[in-house]
Amino acid sequence: MEENLIYEYEERLRKAMLNGDVENLDRLISDELSFVSPFGQIITKKDDIESHRSGIVNITEIKFLNQKVIPLEDVAVTITQANVKAILAGEHREDEMCYTRVWQKDKNELKVISGHCSFVQK
Repeated sequence: MEENLIYEYEERLRKAMLNGDVENLDRLISDELSFVSPFGQIITKKDDIESHRSGIVNITEIKFLNQKVIPLEDVAVTITQANVKAILAGEHREDEMCYTRVWQKDKNELKVISGHCSFVQK
């Protein structure tokens, strides 16, 4: 998998999360998604899309601080540190986060099939 393409998809995902763009999130997330939240919850695609659609998750800023792409044959793994400002269930938060995502080729598109996110301890 081409590394530049993965960076492009990461940016698409960042913009979709920032804009609460559920249509693009639907395109970028696999129906088989299994994502572990920083609180240890296992999130499905339906859960993720609904949290953005309902406004429970409202991301107001995402700044990528550091990013690494590990391209493999049919998948790629990304590790991204980001500063995230969000309103989660009405509570304003600003956290440094670390995301690990597995991007899988699905026809001619890439989709996140798995991932994990955690708070960065300073």
